[in-house]
Parts: sequence; structure tokens; C-alpha cells
Amino acid sequence: MSFKPLVLLSLLLPGVAGASTFMPPAATVTAGEVDSVYAFLLITSLISFIILIGGMIFFVFKYKRKSATDKTAYITHDHTLEFVWSFIPFLIFMFVFAWGWKIYHDMRHSPEGALEVHVMAKKWDWRFLYKNGKEVTSGLDDKGQKAPATMVVPVGKPVKLIMASEKISAGSTDPMDRPVLHSFFIPAARIKQDVVPGRYTTMWFQLDQPGDYWVFCTEFCGSGHSAMKARISAVPVADFEKWLAAEGTGEMTLADKGRALYSSKACAGCHSADGTRVVGPTFKSAWGASRDIEGGGKATVDENYVRESILNPNAKVAAGYPAGVMPTFAGQLSDDDVKALIEFIKTLK
Repeated sequence: MSFKPLVLLSLLLPGVAGASTFMPPAATVTAGEVDSVYAFLLITSLISFIILIGGMIFFVFKYKRKSATDKTAYITHDHTLEFVWSFIPFLIFMFVFAWGWKIYHDMRHSPEGALEVHVMAKKWDWRFLYKNGKEVTSGLDDKGQKAPATMVVPVGKPVKLIMASEKISAGSTDPMDRPVLHSFFIPAARIKQDVVPGRYTTMWFQLDQPGDYWVFCTEFCGSGHSAMKARISAVPVADFEKWLAAEGTGEMTLADKGRALYSSKACAGCHSADGTRVVGPTFKSAWGASRDIEGGGKATVDENYVRESILNPNAKVAAGYPAGVMPTFAGQLSDDDVKALIEFIKTLK
């Protein structure tokens, strides 16, 4: 029976001969790119191993001492050879670095117009919140077993996740009921991002094939860590639009809730929505802008900046505005309230 290297590689490497035993089939362009880098690293490592270890074995037998009187020949340096065997690996390493950096850069920067979904992680469950107010949580199946929450997304459209860690119960005073570190991992997309208490983290993906894909928590978060699963269901765009508008949609969009909070919490007294200068910076056209900070430095108005400004308003005071004027809203606004205000600010173009 003849030896076929590609058959062996197809069992070991993703993307070779269309088979893999290490990972699920790639469901995104990024996943295919990650698989390609992974395959390249394994193949080059295998070739390097064969050259190094094979050469060592060959030299052991070729230059084996034949008698007790044999003497080792005097060997001088070959600078050309030493340069070549150092420079070629250097070129390979730099090529892999540049390749991997490009994939990582593309992975970390979501396209404009991506569908945004808020993801909340808690011990030990996932919750998904859409901009129109639709919320998806885990439930029970027909057998009374826990059914994981399912995020529904459109096929072929980029999806940006805005992720945060939260308590088991929003009103809990139990000191052990606190946000902990989680990690959102989609194996079929080859992407993973930590969900960190006290801040927002983001990631994006685009599923190009319809189907259901598993989500796992890959950061140990306590006794229920292994059961902390969710699903992503990729459906055609028309089906997604029907699902998004179907029963279960919130009475108000997140932006509308934020607008109501803007009025009820007296935000309008210090921050205008039309560009007028009052006590604090206007919300109009603020989103995504770079802002000078008192004391030096700059800050981009994004989810984390707005959250920090609401809960700790003196942390980064906009240049030209007085410090110590705005009170903290920590304890007065829930995590979902903060998300709603953020979504409202995003609409003020």
C-alpha cells in the first residue's frame, strides 16, 4: 500500500482535503483564514522537525566513530551556512507574524453597518438583547431540561457583539453574587473574546452558511461553567426580519428607552441633544468622536467611555467643562438602563 501524505494531512490539518478532526467546519471567512495559518504552522513545523531530527539521525550514523583511534576532524565556522539557517527561519517567522496580524486586525475591527447585539453573561447563562428591545434568554425544553439561549442572526451579514458581565440578579445584595470573568467562544467561527466585569468588550462575525452553531464559555467562572452554553442560529435575511419583528419584541426600542431616561433622569438639563452648549457636552454627533480630556489626553466616545462617564463622571472630564458638577448615577441606573442611554446617544447624529 503506497503512502499518501495528503491523506495523512487531511486527518491532522484543517483545510487540507476538506477534512479536519481538530475543529468544526469553518463557518466564516475568518475561520478559514485562521485554519490556513494553523495548517501552515503545523506543516512548516513538521518539515522543520523532519529536517532537524532526520539530519541528526543521518549524521549520527554517517559520522559514527569507527574505531578507538578515530579522531574528530577539526571543523571551522561556515558563516554563509550559519547565516542561511538563521535568516530563512527569520523570514518564515516574519511572514507568519504579518499574516496573523492581518487576520487579527480584521477580526478586531467590525465593518460599518454591522448588526449590533448586546450580550450579557452571568453565572451561568447568556442573555441576548437586540436594539428593537427583543430579548432572548434560556428556558426549558419539552422534557423540562434547560434549553440554551439562541441568538438569531442573518446569513451573510456582519454581526457585532457588545458584551458585558452582570450579576445573577440585578437587585441582589449578596456579596457572592457579583459579575465574574467569562469568555464568549464560537468554535465554528474561530473567534473568542473575554467578557470582563465593569466594562464592555466587543467582537464580530459573519456566518455565511445557515445553521445552528454552539457557543461556549471558555473562562472558568464557577461550578456551572461547563453548562454555560448558547446557540447562534443563522437564517436567511428575510426570515431574520420576520423573527425580529415577531411576538416577544420589546414595547420600546433601546434607543426609545434611553430617550425616556434622558428626560426622566434630568440628563437634558446638562447635555443637549441638538448641539446647544449647556453645562456639559452635547450628545449630538458625540458618538465616535475623539474628545480632549482635562489634564491632557484624548478619549473616544464609545460604549466604555459613556458607561464610565455615567458611573464615574469625574474620571475623564471633557476639556473646557467644569469638573465635579455631574453626580454619579451608580446604583441609580441598571446595566440595561446604561445600554439604553448608549443606544440613544448613538442615534443623535
